[in-house]
Amino acid sequence: MECAAKGSQRRCSGSANLRCDGCGAVFYCSASHQISHWNVHKEECGRLKRQMGCVELLNDFPFTFSREATYQVCEKVETRCSLLDKLGIHRAGIWICECSCGSSVFSLDHLRSEMGWRLSSRLCPCKEPLSILKKQLCSWSDYYEWRGIPLDSPVALLLHWPLTIYQAIQLAFAKQSIIETTDELCIHYLGPERELYQTDVFGELHALLPGVQLHIDFVGPAVPHDRDGETIGLYSYAQCTEANCCCKTPKTEFSSHTNTDTSSKITLRFHSGHYHDRYEELTKEFLPDLIIAPNAGIAAYKSWLPTIELIREIEIPAVFSDYCEEACHLAANCIRSVTGTPLTIPVQLNPFRQPLAVEDTALLLPCYSNCFLFGI
Repeated sequence: MECAAKGSQRRCSGSANLRCDGCGAVFYCSASHQISHWNVHKEECGRLKRQMGCVELLNDFPFTFSREATYQVCEKVETRCSLLDKLGIHRAGIWICECSCGSSVFSLDHLRSEMGWRLSSRLCPCKEPLSILKKQLCSWSDYYEWRGIPLDSPVALLLHWPLTIYQAIQLAFAKQSIIETTDELCIHYLGPERELYQTDVFGELHALLPGVQLHIDFVGPAVPHDRDGETIGLYSYAQCTEANCCCKTPKTEFSSHTNTDTSSKITLRFHSGHYHDRYEELTKEFLPDLIIAPNAGIAAYKSWLPTIELIREIEIPAVFSDYCEEACHLAANCIRSVTGTPLTIPVQLNPFRQPLAVEDTALLLPCYSNCFLFGI
Protein backbone atom coordinates (compact mmCIF):
# COMPACT_ATOMS: atom_id res chain seq x y z
CA MET A 1 0.00 0.00 0.00
CA GLU A 2 1.09 3.56 -0.65
CA CYS A 3 1.05 6.26 2.00
CA ALA A 4 -2.20 8.25 1.65
CA ALA A 5 -0.18 11.43 2.15
CA LYS A 6 2.27 10.61 -0.65
CA GLY A 7 2.92 13.66 -2.76
CA SER A 8 2.48 16.12 0.09
CA GLN A 9 5.25 18.52 1.11
CA ARG A 10 6.89 15.99 3.42
CA ARG A 11 8.78 13.02 2.00
CA CYS A 12 7.58 9.57 3.08
CA SER A 13 9.75 7.97 5.76
CA GLY A 14 9.27 4.33 4.75
CA SER A 15 6.65 1.69 4.10
CA ALA A 16 2.99 2.55 4.71
CA ASN A 17 2.15 0.27 7.64
CA LEU A 18 0.11 2.61 9.84
CA ARG A 19 -3.59 2.07 9.18
CA CYS A 20 -6.29 4.69 9.79
CA ASP A 21 -8.33 3.51 12.80
CA GLY A 22 -11.39 5.38 11.55
CA CYS A 23 -12.01 3.94 8.09
CA GLY A 24 -9.44 1.16 7.86
CA ALA A 25 -9.10 1.90 4.14
CA VAL A 26 -5.90 3.97 3.99
CA PHE A 27 -2.35 3.63 5.34
CA TYR A 28 0.41 6.05 6.30
CA CYS A 29 4.16 5.80 6.52
CA SER A 30 4.26 7.64 9.87
CA ALA A 31 2.10 9.26 12.54
CA SER A 32 3.30 12.70 11.44
CA HIS A 33 2.10 12.09 7.90
CA GLN A 34 -1.25 10.84 9.22
CA ILE A 35 -1.69 13.95 11.36
CA SER A 36 -0.70 16.34 8.57
CA HIS A 37 -3.08 14.60 6.14
CA TRP A 38 -6.11 14.69 8.45
CA ASN A 39 -7.50 17.94 7.01
CA VAL A 40 -7.78 16.14 3.68
CA HIS A 41 -8.76 12.70 4.93
CA LYS A 42 -11.43 13.77 7.44
CA GLU A 43 -13.83 14.59 4.60
CA GLU A 44 -13.62 11.05 3.23
CA CYS A 45 -12.95 8.97 6.35
CA GLY A 46 -16.58 8.34 7.28
CA ARG A 47 -17.52 7.61 3.68
CA LEU A 48 -14.68 5.11 3.29
CA LYS A 49 -15.66 3.47 6.59
CA ARG A 50 -19.17 2.88 5.21
CA GLN A 51 -17.71 1.45 2.01
CA MET A 52 -15.41 -0.85 3.98
CA GLY A 53 -18.55 -2.19 5.67
CA CYS A 54 -19.67 -3.54 2.28
CA VAL A 55 -16.63 -5.77 1.75
CA GLU A 56 -18.57 -9.03 2.18
CA LEU A 57 -21.17 -7.89 -0.36
CA LEU A 58 -18.49 -6.93 -2.90
CA ASN A 59 -16.75 -10.28 -2.45
CA ASP A 60 -19.97 -12.30 -2.74
CA PHE A 61 -19.79 -14.55 -5.82
CA PRO A 62 -21.25 -18.03 -6.38
CA PHE A 63 -18.20 -19.68 -7.96
CA THR A 64 -16.19 -22.58 -6.57
CA PHE A 65 -13.07 -20.39 -6.82
CA SER A 66 -14.66 -17.27 -5.27
CA ARG A 67 -12.69 -17.18 -2.01
CA GLU A 68 -9.35 -17.53 -3.81
CA ALA A 69 -10.33 -14.86 -6.35
CA THR A 70 -11.53 -12.36 -3.75
CA TYR A 71 -10.31 -12.54 -0.15
CA GLN A 72 -7.12 -14.44 -0.88
CA VAL A 73 -6.07 -12.14 -3.75
CA CYS A 74 -6.79 -9.08 -1.57
CA GLU A 75 -4.79 -10.63 1.29
CA LYS A 76 -1.97 -11.61 -1.11
CA VAL A 77 -2.39 -15.32 -0.32
CA GLU A 78 -3.14 -15.79 -4.02
CA THR A 79 -2.15 -13.73 -7.03
CA ARG A 80 -4.05 -13.33 -10.25
CA CYS A 81 -1.32 -15.39 -11.93
CA SER A 82 -1.52 -18.26 -9.42
CA LEU A 83 -5.30 -18.42 -9.62
CA LEU A 84 -5.35 -18.34 -13.42
CA ASP A 85 -2.75 -21.12 -13.36
CA LYS A 86 -4.96 -23.26 -11.08
CA LEU A 87 -7.86 -22.68 -13.48
CA GLY A 88 -5.67 -23.79 -16.41
CA ILE A 89 -5.90 -20.50 -18.31
CA HIS A 90 -2.75 -18.64 -17.29
CA ARG A 91 -1.29 -16.82 -20.32
CA ALA A 92 -3.54 -18.84 -22.64
CA GLY A 93 -5.10 -17.20 -25.71
CA ILE A 94 -7.57 -14.44 -24.87
CA TRP A 95 -6.86 -14.89 -21.15
CA ILE A 96 -3.33 -13.57 -21.52
CA CYS A 97 -4.28 -9.98 -20.66
CA GLU A 98 -5.65 -10.94 -17.24
CA CYS A 99 -2.38 -10.80 -15.34
CA SER A 100 0.64 -8.51 -15.38
CA CYS A 101 3.07 -11.14 -16.64
CA GLY A 102 0.75 -12.03 -19.48
CA SER A 103 -0.09 -8.49 -20.54
CA SER A 104 3.62 -7.75 -20.93
CA VAL A 105 4.10 -10.41 -23.62
CA PHE A 106 0.86 -10.61 -25.59
CA SER A 107 0.59 -9.28 -29.11
CA LEU A 108 -2.38 -8.71 -31.38
CA ASP A 109 -1.06 -11.20 -33.95
CA HIS A 110 -0.66 -13.83 -31.21
CA LEU A 111 -4.24 -13.37 -30.07
CA ARG A 112 -5.67 -13.41 -33.58
CA SER A 113 -4.11 -16.83 -34.07
CA GLU A 114 -5.51 -18.18 -30.79
CA MET A 115 -9.18 -17.30 -30.70
CA GLY A 116 -11.71 -19.08 -28.49
CA TRP A 117 -12.17 -19.96 -24.85
CA ARG A 118 -9.39 -22.57 -24.55
CA LEU A 119 -11.90 -24.55 -22.45
CA SER A 120 -14.05 -27.65 -22.98
CA SER A 121 -17.65 -27.22 -24.13
CA ARG A 122 -18.80 -28.14 -20.62
CA LEU A 123 -17.18 -25.00 -19.25
CA CYS A 124 -18.04 -22.33 -21.83
CA PRO A 125 -20.97 -20.86 -23.79
CA CYS A 126 -19.75 -21.84 -27.26
CA LYS A 127 -23.17 -22.38 -28.85
CA GLU A 128 -26.77 -21.19 -28.79
CA PRO A 129 -28.54 -21.24 -25.40
CA LEU A 130 -31.07 -24.00 -24.83
CA SER A 131 -33.79 -21.41 -24.21
CA ILE A 132 -34.37 -17.74 -25.01
CA LEU A 133 -34.19 -15.35 -22.08
CA LYS A 134 -37.68 -14.95 -20.63
CA LYS A 135 -36.78 -12.76 -17.66
CA GLN A 136 -34.04 -10.29 -16.86
CA LEU A 137 -30.80 -11.75 -15.56
CA CYS A 138 -29.96 -10.38 -12.12
CA SER A 139 -26.84 -12.28 -11.05
CA TRP A 140 -24.01 -14.53 -12.17
CA SER A 141 -26.02 -17.44 -10.75
CA ASP A 142 -28.91 -16.56 -13.07
CA TYR A 143 -26.60 -16.38 -16.06
CA TYR A 144 -24.72 -19.64 -15.36
CA GLU A 145 -27.99 -21.53 -14.76
CA TRP A 146 -29.53 -20.18 -17.99
CA ARG A 147 -26.44 -21.08 -20.04
CA GLY A 148 -26.02 -24.47 -18.34
CA ILE A 149 -22.46 -23.73 -17.20
CA PRO A 150 -21.08 -25.20 -13.94
CA LEU A 151 -19.87 -22.84 -11.25
CA ASP A 152 -16.27 -24.07 -11.57
CA SER A 153 -16.09 -22.41 -15.00
CA PRO A 154 -13.95 -19.24 -15.11
CA VAL A 155 -15.75 -17.65 -18.11
CA ALA A 156 -17.19 -14.87 -15.91
CA LEU A 157 -13.64 -13.48 -15.70
CA LEU A 158 -14.11 -12.34 -19.32
CA LEU A 159 -17.88 -12.30 -19.75
CA HIS A 160 -18.16 -9.33 -17.40
CA TRP A 161 -17.60 -7.20 -20.56
CA PRO A 162 -20.73 -8.24 -22.51
CA LEU A 163 -22.78 -8.78 -19.34
CA THR A 164 -21.97 -5.23 -18.22
CA ILE A 165 -23.26 -4.00 -21.59
CA TYR A 166 -26.40 -6.04 -20.98
CA GLN A 167 -26.81 -4.54 -17.49
CA ALA A 168 -26.14 -1.00 -18.74
CA ILE A 169 -28.90 -1.38 -21.34
CA GLN A 170 -31.34 -2.54 -18.65
CA LEU A 171 -30.49 0.47 -16.47
CA ALA A 172 -30.53 3.07 -19.25
CA PHE A 173 -33.83 1.94 -20.76
CA ALA A 174 -35.59 0.56 -17.69
CA LYS A 175 -38.72 2.63 -18.41
CA GLN A 176 -38.73 2.17 -22.19
CA SER A 177 -38.34 -1.62 -22.68
CA ILE A 178 -36.14 -0.79 -25.68
CA ILE A 179 -34.92 -4.37 -26.13
CA GLU A 180 -38.47 -5.58 -26.65
CA THR A 181 -39.29 -2.85 -29.18
CA THR A 182 -36.13 -2.42 -31.27
CA ASP A 183 -34.25 -4.61 -33.73
CA GLU A 184 -31.20 -2.36 -33.96
CA LEU A 185 -29.01 -0.70 -31.36
CA CYS A 186 -25.93 1.50 -31.66
CA ILE A 187 -23.56 1.75 -28.69
CA HIS A 188 -20.55 4.03 -28.35
CA TYR A 189 -18.11 2.22 -26.05
CA LEU A 190 -15.53 4.60 -24.59
CA GLY A 191 -12.02 3.89 -23.34
CA PRO A 192 -11.57 0.19 -24.20
CA GLU A 193 -8.25 -1.42 -23.24
CA ARG A 194 -8.14 -5.18 -22.58
CA GLU A 195 -11.42 -5.59 -24.46
CA LEU A 196 -9.60 -4.79 -27.70
CA TYR A 197 -7.83 -8.14 -27.43
CA GLN A 198 -10.83 -10.09 -26.11
CA THR A 199 -13.39 -9.27 -28.80
CA ASP A 200 -14.42 -12.94 -29.10
CA VAL A 201 -16.35 -12.72 -25.83
CA PHE A 202 -18.67 -10.03 -27.21
CA GLY A 203 -20.20 -12.79 -29.34
CA GLU A 204 -22.20 -13.69 -26.22
CA LEU A 205 -24.37 -10.66 -26.99
CA HIS A 206 -26.04 -12.89 -29.62
CA ALA A 207 -27.62 -14.80 -26.74
CA LEU A 208 -28.20 -11.84 -24.44
CA LEU A 209 -29.86 -9.64 -27.07
CA PRO A 210 -31.51 -12.05 -29.52
CA GLY A 211 -32.87 -10.51 -32.69
CA VAL A 212 -31.04 -7.21 -32.19
CA GLN A 213 -28.64 -5.88 -34.84
CA LEU A 214 -25.90 -4.44 -32.65
CA HIS A 215 -23.35 -1.81 -33.71
CA ILE A 216 -20.61 -1.12 -31.15
CA ASP A 217 -18.03 1.61 -31.74
CA PHE A 218 -14.91 1.21 -29.58
CA VAL A 219 -13.41 4.67 -29.11
CA GLY A 220 -10.34 5.58 -27.09
CA PRO A 221 -6.64 6.46 -26.96
CA ALA A 222 -5.73 2.78 -26.37
CA VAL A 223 -7.08 1.75 -29.78
CA PRO A 224 -3.93 1.18 -31.89
CA HIS A 225 -3.57 3.60 -34.78
CA ASP A 226 -3.24 0.68 -37.21
CA ARG A 227 -6.70 -0.51 -36.14
CA ASP A 228 -8.35 2.90 -36.56
CA GLY A 229 -11.30 2.43 -38.88
CA GLU A 230 -11.25 -1.38 -38.70
CA THR A 231 -14.60 -3.20 -38.66
CA ILE A 232 -15.15 -6.73 -37.34
CA GLY A 233 -18.31 -8.78 -37.70
CA LEU A 234 -19.08 -11.29 -34.94
CA TYR A 235 -21.22 -14.05 -36.39
CA SER A 236 -21.28 -16.54 -33.53
CA TYR A 237 -19.85 -17.45 -30.15
CA ALA A 238 -16.28 -17.94 -28.98
CA GLN A 239 -15.37 -21.58 -29.58
CA CYS A 240 -14.40 -24.37 -27.19
CA THR A 241 -11.41 -26.67 -27.64
CA GLU A 242 -13.33 -29.80 -28.76
CA ALA A 243 -12.82 -30.62 -32.44
CA ASN A 244 -16.21 -32.33 -32.79
CA CYS A 245 -18.31 -29.71 -31.01
CA CYS A 246 -21.15 -28.19 -33.04
CA CYS A 247 -19.56 -24.75 -32.55
CA LYS A 248 -17.06 -25.87 -35.24
CA THR A 249 -19.68 -26.56 -37.92
CA PRO A 250 -19.75 -24.19 -40.91
CA LYS A 251 -23.18 -22.91 -39.94
CA THR A 252 -21.96 -21.50 -36.65
CA GLU A 253 -18.28 -20.97 -37.36
CA PHE A 254 -16.88 -17.78 -35.87
CA SER A 255 -15.43 -15.41 -38.40
CA SER A 256 -14.32 -11.81 -38.55
CA HIS A 257 -13.92 -9.45 -41.45
CA THR A 258 -12.30 -6.07 -41.88
CA ASN A 259 -15.16 -4.83 -44.04
CA THR A 260 -18.61 -3.36 -43.56
CA ASP A 261 -20.71 -6.49 -44.09
CA THR A 262 -24.13 -5.43 -42.75
CA SER A 263 -25.36 -9.03 -42.49
CA SER A 264 -23.60 -9.42 -39.14
CA LYS A 265 -25.81 -9.12 -36.08
CA ILE A 266 -22.87 -7.71 -34.10
CA THR A 267 -20.51 -5.22 -35.70
CA LEU A 268 -17.49 -3.84 -33.84
CA ARG A 269 -15.75 -0.74 -35.17
CA PHE A 270 -12.52 0.76 -33.81
CA HIS A 271 -11.61 4.43 -33.52
CA SER A 272 -8.41 5.82 -32.03
CA GLY A 273 -8.57 9.03 -30.02
CA HIS A 274 -10.82 10.81 -27.53
CA TYR A 275 -14.58 10.60 -27.96
CA HIS A 276 -15.14 14.37 -28.11
CA ASP A 277 -12.64 14.58 -30.99
CA ARG A 278 -14.18 11.71 -32.98
CA TYR A 279 -17.90 12.20 -32.31
CA GLU A 280 -18.86 14.02 -35.52
CA GLU A 281 -17.15 11.40 -37.66
CA LEU A 282 -18.71 8.57 -35.65
CA THR A 283 -22.25 9.84 -36.11
CA LYS A 284 -22.19 10.19 -39.91
CA GLU A 285 -23.73 6.72 -40.23
CA PHE A 286 -25.42 6.00 -36.88
CA LEU A 287 -26.46 8.17 -33.97
CA PRO A 288 -25.81 6.33 -30.70
CA ASP A 289 -28.67 4.98 -28.62
CA LEU A 290 -26.39 4.53 -25.62
CA ILE A 291 -22.89 5.48 -24.46
CA ILE A 292 -21.00 3.06 -22.20
CA ALA A 293 -17.67 3.81 -20.52
CA PRO A 294 -16.22 0.86 -18.55
CA ASN A 295 -13.77 1.49 -15.69
CA ALA A 296 -13.90 5.14 -16.67
CA GLY A 297 -11.78 6.85 -14.01
CA ILE A 298 -13.52 10.16 -14.66
CA ALA A 299 -11.96 11.93 -11.67
CA ALA A 300 -8.47 10.78 -12.64
CA TYR A 301 -8.31 12.10 -16.22
CA LYS A 302 -8.95 15.71 -17.30
CA SER A 303 -9.68 14.48 -20.83
CA TRP A 304 -13.10 13.38 -19.53
CA LEU A 305 -14.31 16.97 -19.02
CA PRO A 306 -14.95 17.82 -22.71
CA THR A 307 -16.48 14.35 -23.20
CA ILE A 308 -18.91 14.92 -20.31
CA GLU A 309 -19.79 18.32 -21.77
CA LEU A 310 -20.48 16.68 -25.13
CA ILE A 311 -22.69 13.99 -23.56
CA ARG A 312 -24.67 16.71 -21.79
CA GLU A 313 -25.20 18.56 -25.09
CA ILE A 314 -26.28 15.55 -27.18
CA GLU A 315 -28.54 14.19 -24.40
CA ILE A 316 -27.74 10.54 -25.08
CA PRO A 317 -27.97 8.25 -22.02
CA ALA A 318 -24.53 7.27 -20.74
CA VAL A 319 -23.61 4.53 -18.28
CA PHE A 320 -20.19 4.42 -16.61
CA SER A 321 -18.47 1.84 -14.44
CA ASP A 322 -15.50 1.97 -12.11
CA TYR A 323 -13.41 -0.28 -9.89
CA CYS A 324 -14.73 0.85 -6.50
CA GLU A 325 -17.48 2.98 -4.99
CA GLU A 326 -15.11 5.77 -4.00
CA ALA A 327 -14.02 6.25 -7.62
CA CYS A 328 -17.71 6.52 -8.57
CA HIS A 329 -18.33 9.08 -5.82
CA LEU A 330 -15.48 11.24 -7.10
CA ALA A 331 -16.74 10.82 -10.67
CA ALA A 332 -20.24 11.91 -9.65
CA ASN A 333 -18.78 15.11 -8.18
CA CYS A 334 -16.91 15.80 -11.41
CA ILE A 335 -20.03 15.19 -13.50
CA ARG A 336 -22.11 17.45 -11.27
CA SER A 337 -19.53 20.23 -11.61
CA VAL A 338 -19.81 20.02 -15.42
CA THR A 339 -23.52 19.37 -15.90
CA GLY A 340 -24.91 21.10 -12.82
CA THR A 341 -27.20 18.13 -12.22
CA PRO A 342 -27.00 14.91 -10.19
CA LEU A 343 -26.69 11.44 -11.69
CA THR A 344 -29.81 10.04 -13.35
CA ILE A 345 -28.65 6.49 -12.56
CA PRO A 346 -27.31 6.40 -8.98
CA VAL A 347 -24.13 4.55 -8.06
CA GLN A 348 -24.93 0.87 -7.62
CA LEU A 349 -23.16 -2.47 -7.45
CA ASN A 350 -22.89 -4.25 -10.79
CA PRO A 351 -24.11 -7.85 -10.40
CA PHE A 352 -21.89 -8.76 -13.36
CA ARG A 353 -18.62 -7.29 -12.08
CA GLN A 354 -15.49 -9.34 -12.77
CA PRO A 355 -15.11 -11.92 -9.96
CA LEU A 356 -11.34 -11.51 -9.65
CA ALA A 357 -9.95 -8.78 -7.39
CA VAL A 358 -7.54 -6.15 -8.68
CA GLU A 359 -4.11 -6.39 -7.08
CA ASP A 360 -2.15 -3.58 -5.38
CA THR A 361 -4.92 -0.98 -5.18
CA ALA A 362 -4.47 2.52 -3.73
CA LEU A 363 -7.13 1.85 -1.07
CA LEU A 364 -7.76 -1.28 0.97
CA LEU A 365 -11.24 -1.39 -0.56
CA PRO A 366 -11.76 -4.47 -2.75
CA CYS A 367 -11.64 -3.41 -6.40
CA TYR A 368 -13.10 -5.28 -9.36
CA SER A 369 -13.31 -4.48 -13.04
CA ASN A 370 -16.77 -3.01 -13.77
CA CYS A 371 -17.57 -3.16 -10.06
CA PHE A 372 -20.03 -0.25 -9.78
CA LEU A 373 -22.33 1.40 -12.31
CA PHE A 374 -23.80 4.91 -12.55
CA GLY A 375 -25.15 7.08 -15.32
CA ILE A 376 -26.31 10.38 -16.73
